Amino acid sequence: MEPKVFDPSQRENQYRHEFKYLCSLGQLKIIQGRLAGLVPLDSHAGTDGIYNIRSLYFDDYEDRYMYENEAGTDPREKFRIRIYNRSAEKISLELKKKVRGKTQKISCALTREQCLMLMAGKIPEIGTDAPPVFQKLCLLMRTRLLRPRVIVEYDRTPYVYPLGNVRITLDENIRASGKTDLFLEQDVPERLILPAGQHILEVKYDEYLPDFIYRTVQMENLRQTAFSKYYLCRKYNLY
Repeated sequence: MEPKVFDPSQRENQYRHEFKYLCSLGQLKIIQGRLAGLVPLDSHAGTDGIYNIRSLYFDDYEDRYMYENEAGTDPREKFRIRIYNRSAEKISLELKKKVRGKTQKISCALTREQCLMLMAGKIPEIGTDAPPVFQKLCLLMRTRLLRPRVIVEYDRTPYVYPLGNVRITLDENIRASGKTDLFLEQDVPERLILPAGQHILEVKYDEYLPDFIYRTVQMENLRQTAFSKYYLCRKYNLY
């Protein structure tokens, strides 16, 4: 059975709480066991409860986005192109912003031709009716020399709960590649970026997190992290 192509067209343009934790595989599996039966899996997940995410991140000639993340600059933002399950059927350009501890994601669809041009560091011809996020990326490619920097890929087990628009994701096998020209290929040479057995738990919600979910994901020794997957990939110089 072919994996589903994830549809990222969800509730956007609003700021959400987002917390990330470094955890061991054992902690991840315990939380996964607690969530089973309480919080449903995302309907876009495959039969194994997982889908694959691959993102192509951009940065400027000063690596501003990487250093802003390291410094905890507020506000800050970053651009990426994202596909799911290594399929180019649906390609999204995303701008992710972080302001006062909350995040906002704005996205638009890309054609394969537009994606290939951006992968090559070229600026597609767009009209004034192009989505604002696309116009902003093209402007920054001209003025700040934004270019593709690294591919980030991982396998996600996603849980969703409608009240509070809660999203709990268990991200395993986080890996990176500097072969940005191969972004749309099935196979990309990559390497793991975290020590063996380390993974990332993310908890996202709008205005409130239901108490039973809060209790479910609480564990001793969970270490909250402010660093993004993009920053971790760039930090370890894997490109």
